[in-house]
Amino acid sequence: MSSPVDTFEEQRGRMFGIAYRMLGSATEAEDVVQDAWLRWQSADRSDVLEPGAYLATVVTRLSLTALDSARARREVYVGPWLPEPVSTTDDPLLGAERSEAMSLAVLLLLERLTPAERAAYVLHEAFGYPFGRIAEVLETSEANARKLGSRARAHLEREGGAQVSPAERDRLLAAFVAAAESGDLEALEAVLSEDVVTWSDGGGVVSAARRPVVGRSRVAAFLLGLGEKFAGERAPYPLEANGQPGIMLSRKDGFDAYMAFDVGPGGIRNILMVMNPSKLGRL
Repeated sequence: MSSPVDTFEEQRGRMFGIAYRMLGSATEAEDVVQDAWLRWQSADRSDVLEPGAYLATVVTRLSLTALDSARARREVYVGPWLPEPVSTTDDPLLGAERSEAMSLAVLLLLERLTPAERAAYVLHEAFGYPFGRIAEVLETSEANARKLGSRARAHLEREGGAQVSPAERDRLLAAFVAAAESGDLEALEAVLSEDVVTWSDGGGVVSAARRPVVGRSRVAAFLLGLGEKFAGERAPYPLEANGQPGIMLSRKDGFDAYMAFDVGPGGIRNILMVMNPSKLGRL
């Protein structure tokens, strides 16, 4: 029979994966898992028939509570708020059965859902929970849990747009890097969608655009200007985070930026630049 510590550790990856997708922050997710440990220590475990289901319920409910305060903080956040990227090299799915709700672009879209919709989507799409179980977690009916999941999925499909194959994505990203490094404005514009948006998260700690940069020509000019700031510094290098390829920019003075991409049939449509130092530690 597993000890309480062993049982908890066996479920840690899944618990972190749920909390991270719910909150978009590895730091906040770790706090939730720690709170779950305190609950687990004080629980009457003799009544717990399925420790995994019990702990997933605890973490989901703690995440829903944490999401309220997190959203209040994000309302006063300096500039655009972006999710905290995490390395997925060791655990590509972060404890999940499927890779849903992992990319930074999708995590950003999840911010537009209600907390209950977000929970239903994460538990069903990423972790394969049946709606009957989700209903128990959210303390609602199974029919309502299905509606929550359906609304969430429809919103993401509508707002996220069509995806491209990994091969096409990699081709566009390689062309993007080549154009940016050579300063070729025309080639850079060719890989961007007409309504491309660049988001920069400096958190008020480092200099970053306080508003999204929108449109092919404006984004291309913005990126080439950024490239000039890194001229003569370390070359950009590929770095996978959240199960997706990205690019790390690094200067000798310690300034770093991580760029994640959302690619559609019309080209790169979102560029998410995480520059807040507190969000780069896990890369």
